Amino acid sequence: MQEFNQEFDHKMKKTLEVVAGDFASVRAGRANAAVLDKIAVDYYGTPTPINQVASISSPDPRSLMIQPWDASLLKAIEKAIQTSELGINPQNDGKVIRLLFPQLTEERRKELTKQVKKYAEGGKVAVRNIRRDAMEKLKAAEKKGDMTEDDRKDCEKELQDMTDKYCKELDEMSAKKEKELMAV
Repeated sequence: MQEFNQEFDHKMKKTLEVVAGDFASVRAGRANAAVLDKIAVDYYGTPTPINQVASISSPDPRSLMIQPWDASLLKAIEKAIQTSELGINPQNDGKVIRLLFPQLTEERRKELTKQVKKYAEGGKVAVRNIRRDAMEKLKAAEKKGDMTEDDRKDCEKELQDMTDKYCKELDEMSAKKEKELMAV
């Protein structure tokens, strides 16, 4: 019973980590290397994350500097950033690529807030799906005779508590990110 709940607790924690990564990729008006995490560059025929082919630094709060380890990748990195949903035009000076993050407009802040809510809701759906799968396994175990009805009900209560805890945590993460986005 205990290892059963640990398995699903682990799955719910992984979901939380994925959503946290999604939140980090939403730019909040200041430079953050995490916005580049989902952008892959064509590196000798293999899609590779930018942070694996270049060093990324933030010389000031509103800009990122990308310095590829292989100078021939400059054009490919520039193209990958332009075709991404980042919405920033890279500046290539032949040695490094600079990304200048403009101040967010009120309209863009609201769009990003909606995106954050969508990520949080997706995380909650994933947590609930994990709970549903766990409930099905519990019922199957009871039918097989591996567990009593009382044990199943205890496990279901623990699962529901876990689900509530992770959904609340997702709400808190979402509220924090929204507050960060709406701060001028």
